[in-house]
Amino acid sequence: MFGLKKDWSLDVLPRYFTLEDYEGAIARWCPGCGDHAVLAAVQRICRDEQLLPEKTIIVSGIGCSSRFPHYMKTYGFHGLHGRALPVACGVKARRPDLHVWVATGDGDCCSIGAGHWLHAVRYNMDMTVMLFDNNIYGLTKAQTSPTSRPGQRTNTHPFGAWLPPLNPTLATLGFTNVSFVAKTVDWNPVHLHATLDAAFKHKGFSFVHIHQRCPQYTAKIYEAMQQDPSTILLLNHENGIQLDPAVAGMYEHQMAHDPLNHNEAVALAGREDLLPIGIFFQNESRPRYEQVTTIGMEMTTEERIAGLNRELDRFAI
Repeated sequence: MFGLKKDWSLDVLPRYFTLEDYEGAIARWCPGCGDHAVLAAVQRICRDEQLLPEKTIIVSGIGCSSRFPHYMKTYGFHGLHGRALPVACGVKARRPDLHVWVATGDGDCCSIGAGHWLHAVRYNMDMTVMLFDNNIYGLTKAQTSPTSRPGQRTNTHPFGAWLPPLNPTLATLGFTNVSFVAKTVDWNPVHLHATLDAAFKHKGFSFVHIHQRCPQYTAKIYEAMQQDPSTILLLNHENGIQLDPAVAGMYEHQMAHDPLNHNEAVALAGREDLLPIGIFFQNESRPRYEQVTTIGMEMTTEERIAGLNRELDRFAI
């Protein structure tokens, strides 16, 4: 620097980010919408982990929840209906150094985006995917979604939906190369934050199914669970979600579940008597597609081939 001797140095403090560094536009969701709780949790995780805003990107499709990128002061990509996951995979393939978050809804992911959902799980790229599930198409004004319950009145089924709903947690557990599946609820911010934090720290495709209230169209569907904690089954394990005893104590029904136990995870995801929340499955040994797609960057052709062969040998069965 001009005017300083060569043997001098400046003890410059590293950058420190506060919540304001991640707060974008004012959220325009309805008062009481569960999306607000998810946004607050993600902003806290970014602050706690001191993620560089310029190294963080939020990708979304279409829907109320897909407004998420506008409310984060990071990079964002507000895509097309059902196309959040292929965009996120493309970003991660070429920029593996970025922290990728995906915001998608039950209609966005599980209907028009279902084909992408299946393959994104199989690719197992390192990203955190948040499925906002309010059992309805909210942005387009109350059409039946894949998770709408039988008897639920909507604009497309005024006499009540009649098909059994899709179970996103159970479906994801059945996809090839799944590596992380969890479920949480928006009305317990402590559990919500802990679940998203565990998902972010997982190396691989982290799928978090969030039961999220829509005060406009499905205000009553989660009311009983919100008012009565005995309807919830809290999954706990030393490798699972760790809650303060004061928070965990509110749940009468608890179960020690090892996230490595895939068969038990499937059985839990299919339960209808209680709503299990926590980490269902986690296995960081599953191969990640970006490990292959990024091999050879800045390398010669021979080095690329050698690197690819090493990765193929490592994943060989």
